[in-house]
Amino acid sequence: MTTSSSNVPHHVRQLNEQREVDTLSPHAAKAVDSAGRNEPIPDDPVRTCFQRDRDRVIHSKAFRRLKHKTQVFISPTGDHYRTRMTHSLEVSQVARTVGRALRLNEDLIEAIALGHDMGHTPFGHAGESALDEAIQAYWKLHPDDDPKPSEFRHYDQSLRIVDVLEHLNLTQETRSGIDGHSKGRGNLTAHDGEPTSTLEAAVVRISDRVAYLNHDLDDALRSGIISEVPAMFDMLGTSHSARIGTMVQDVIVNSFDKPFIKISPPLLACMNDLKEWLFENVYLLYPVKYPDIRKAQNLVQELFVHFTQEGQLPDGYVGIQGAVDYIAGMTDRFAIDTYTRIKVPNAWAIN
Repeated sequence: MTTSSSNVPHHVRQLNEQREVDTLSPHAAKAVDSAGRNEPIPDDPVRTCFQRDRDRVIHSKAFRRLKHKTQVFISPTGDHYRTRMTHSLEVSQVARTVGRALRLNEDLIEAIALGHDMGHTPFGHAGESALDEAIQAYWKLHPDDDPKPSEFRHYDQSLRIVDVLEHLNLTQETRSGIDGHSKGRGNLTAHDGEPTSTLEAAVVRISDRVAYLNHDLDDALRSGIISEVPAMFDMLGTSHSARIGTMVQDVIVNSFDKPFIKISPPLLACMNDLKEWLFENVYLLYPVKYPDIRKAQNLVQELFVHFTQEGQLPDGYVGIQGAVDYIAGMTDRFAIDTYTRIKVPNAWAIN
């Protein structure tokens, strides 16, 4: 028997919204107080607006493609290396743990965390920098062309996906959290825990750093690119789970019942030192030890040149922005297959 929305008690969503008001921290974002969507839609009979955001992200094509996009290591042969999807899931797990302890809105946290990296290119940050370089090179040769995507940043592309390419029509709170999550190589500071939009967004921003510091370290050890963790980081713990636990508990203790998210100064300094150590010993060393990463970057740039100067873009993709959208949306393997199809000659044979 099919159940229509008219058979669902009309007050289920309202009960969920009231439960948030009654039980969440005064500093938490409440679904009932949401600033809404760019395009208003009828309320769901069961789910709050933030639950719907989370569901829309999970069911999007861009989210599904993350399972075949690089986190750090390109095309690893082992089954247990992180992908961009597993990274997003780990960010969500860390952020929800913090959010629940601080009585923040877990639905909003999860929606932001799962959607924050949907704009990543194939081949991770290597692909992102390659596509950005290709765009800059294009505008030096074609300064008068229009429209003009002047740079590529994955967080801007994530917002473009949810707003334009997949038209998920998310709430303003989720959109703001997706747009403001990235720190790049910059150090975490006290400012990152300030609620520029919501506390939930600040939790995801910090949890993103907690997650990747730990899982990239774990993957680097597994790969053999590093053999051990220096003793200077022992204050974090001597195992993967212990290090995550130290960071998560510190955030909770220092942020409980406060209108901001805080990390203690000693831990903040240690996390920033670990980030720099990973850059010097993993992220920047990896391309030197494994030159295939440069091949991946060349592949991205040659695809961009092809689609902006020679090739026909698929239906729905137009001009420079269309080329950026099409290439950024590719998985690693689809990018390789596309490059092979357009650049590598087929075997010749007489029938």
